[in-house]
Amino acid sequence: MKNPNGKVVGFELSSQEPEKAASFYSNVFGWKISEPQWDFRTVLTGHGEGINGGISKGPQDHPHGTRIQIEVNSIKKTLHAAKENGAMVVRDKMEFDDFFLAYLVDPTGVGIGLIEKKRKGKRTFTIPRKGNRFVKARKY
Repeated sequence: MKNPNGKVVGFELSSQEPEKAASFYSNVFGWKISEPQWDFRTVLTGHGEGINGGISKGPQDHPHGTRIQIEVNSIKKTLHAAKENGAMVVRDKMEFDDFFLAYLVDPTGVGIGLIEKKRKGKRTFTIPRKGNRFVKARKY
């Protein structure tokens, strides 16, 4: 299965000592690191062409290290294809405010995060019609 939307959109540094990691990357590279939310600290690398990411404290059984986050159209379809090609799902699809997230390990042992952006709901707007009447229409 080829996924046309499989671009790298970020990184995650997973550590059992996220405070120590945040201090290191902030002091050494000058990264701006937010206060934790759900044990995740947003990282701004401060370089216009760079990729931003985060530092997290994952569960003890979660692979630690660095992993890229790949945006996909459908986590369900991507996890299915990944399993068929030898990957192991570490965390199934989880829901957050604006996106869904899942983690897998590829056949060589490399951890990958999958991000699926939430689709915006149907929005209603009005369009003018002849005779100054307005008609409601839905945008999908």
